[in-house]
Amino acid sequence: MMTIQPLSPEDAPAAAAMRQAASTHKGEKLGPEARPMFDAMFAATPAAADVRVEAATVGGIAGFWLRPTNARPGARILYLHGGGYVLGSAQALTRFAGQIAARVGADAFVPDYRLAPEHPFPAAIDDAVAAYRGLVADGAKRIVVVGDSAGGGLTLSLLSILAADKAEGMVQPVGAMAMSPWTDLALTGESFETRAEADPIFTRGVLQGFADMYLQGQDAANPKASPLHSRLDGLPPIRIDVGDNEVLLADSSRYTERAQAAGVEITLSVWEGMPHVFQSCLGQFLAAEQSVNAISDFLRQRLDAPDDDALPSNPLKGV
Repeated sequence: MMTIQPLSPEDAPAAAAMRQAASTHKGEKLGPEARPMFDAMFAATPAAADVRVEAATVGGIAGFWLRPTNARPGARILYLHGGGYVLGSAQALTRFAGQIAARVGADAFVPDYRLAPEHPFPAAIDDAVAAYRGLVADGAKRIVVVGDSAGGGLTLSLLSILAADKAEGMVQPVGAMAMSPWTDLALTGESFETRAEADPIFTRGVLQGFADMYLQGQDAANPKASPLHSRLDGLPPIRIDVGDNEVLLADSSRYTERAQAAGVEITLSVWEGMPHVFQSCLGQFLAAEQSVNAISDFLRQRLDAPDDDALPSNPLKGV
C-alpha cells in the first residue's frame, strides 16, 4: 500500500529555505573527512526526555543503549544509522534514535558498525547481523529493526538474511521500518533522472562515491549489499517513509512493489516536498514530527501484536 502525504503550508517555507541553504554544497563528494560534520548534524536533534544513554557491547559490536523510563519488558529496537556506509556513528544518532525509543516505549540499541573505506562490504551487514543475534542471546523476546538511508538498506538486507535462518529457529523481527532506504547500490532507479533537480542534497555522483568506497569492486547487485535484489518472501510487516524530493525515491517504490509481489505486508508513505531522511529535522518540519509519530505508532503496534512466529520453541537455536 502506498500513501501520499501532501506538503503542508507550514513546511513549504522551511523546505524552500533548506533547498537554498544546501544548493551551494549539492554534488560535493563526501569521504571519511566529512564524518565530524555529519555527526554534528544529527547531534543537533533535540534529545528526548527521560531516556538514559549507556555505552555497551551487544553481539561483540560496540554501541549505545537508549533506555526510556517507559520501556516495555522484553521489547527491543535495533537502530541502524545511515551515512552511505562511510559516515555516521552510534553516538551521533543517540538523540534521534532516542526520540523513537521514547515514543515507542522500548529500549533501543544503536551499533557502531564498521565503516568504509577502512572496512568494505560486507563488514556493515555482518555487524548488523551480529548485533541482532546479540539481542536474541541477551534475551530479547520481541525485536523491531529500524534504519535510515544506508541503515535502511541494512535493515532490509538483514530481514532477508534472518528469514533464510527461520528454518534453523532464528528469532524473527516482528516488524521493520526504513526511512529513505538505499536499496540498490547499482543506482538504476528512474528517480536519479526524475528527481535530479528536486533533490536538494544528493546526486548520482555522490552516491556512486559512497558505493565505490563500500563495495571496492564487489557486485552492486549482491543481495547483502542491495536488498532490492534479495529474496523477499517470509518477511515481517514493513513500513517505509521517503521524501518525494529524493533521487532515492525509486529505491523505496521498487522495493515496495517487489515485497508486495512476494506477499509481504508493506506500507510506503511518500512525503511531498521532503528531502532525504527529513525525519531527523524534528523542530524544523511539521512532517518530521508527523512521520516520526506514525513510525513510532507502527513499531509499537508491531511490538504489541500477537505473533506466534516471533518466538520459536528454542529462541537461541541457530544463534
